Amino acid sequence: MINVEILTIGNEILLGLVEDTNSNYLCRVVRGMGGRVRHIAVVRDEIDAIADEIRASGERGAELIFTCGGLGPTDDDLTLAAIAKATDLRLEINETAKQLVERRYQQLALQGYVSSAEMSEARLKMARLPEGARPVENPLGAAPAVVLASGGARIVSLPGVPAELRGIVEGPLQTLLTDVFGRGSYRERQMTVECGDESELAPALREVASAHPEVYIKSRASHFGSDVKFRILISASGASAEETENMIESAAVDLTRALGDAGIKQQR
Repeated sequence: MINVEILTIGNEILLGLVEDTNSNYLCRVVRGMGGRVRHIAVVRDEIDAIADEIRASGERGAELIFTCGGLGPTDDDLTLAAIAKATDLRLEINETAKQLVERRYQQLALQGYVSSAEMSEARLKMARLPEGARPVENPLGAAPAVVLASGGARIVSLPGVPAELRGIVEGPLQTLLTDVFGRGSYRERQMTVECGDESELAPALREVASAHPEVYIKSRASHFGSDVKFRILISASGASAEETENMIESAAVDLTRALGDAGIKQQR
């Protein structure tokens, strides 16, 4: 299973001005492709802080590191400079990235959204990548995404604007994601049980989780009370849909038995 870490960058998130929906989205993408998000961090727009997190992810053995935000033209967009520092690489103008940025501003100028298509220093900044990195076209925005292989990891830098990030992930990044994750399969199933106290569920869940370590089992409820019905999520990833479905089914059968032994009814 591919180990993934996510680094979200931006003072606005730490100030509570913007909600981090990107990490939630990427977690679902990774889960659906059979990977595992092991760590998420949010850091300020500071080169050293970002570089430290990148190094720490590599030291933890992350195979895929997503960064979100900090790719734009302003002085506080520091992600690529921080990645260059963390990996001991120089920043350099990437000709492909330059062409992507230039073409985008030409389109924006024709549409009247910007006054000029001139490649200013601020715009050129978005084409200055760590050496050896490659740009990935941004179908909605100006700053391309960036992919860099470093050690045993691939670092994928995405823009922070959610629509742009999703457009890249669901579009031009699909080839890389398939290459990283293969064509694995993710499956999940939910059970609903009549139980008002999660602590009564714990022994049965512990027993089944121990017997099926490759399956994730988690109970969920919002409050205590006699009217509460817990939802239990059973999920797993495998090499094929058949293998994954068999893991889910086996765990579900054992869980049904364990809950019955505990006197907990499953809602049909």
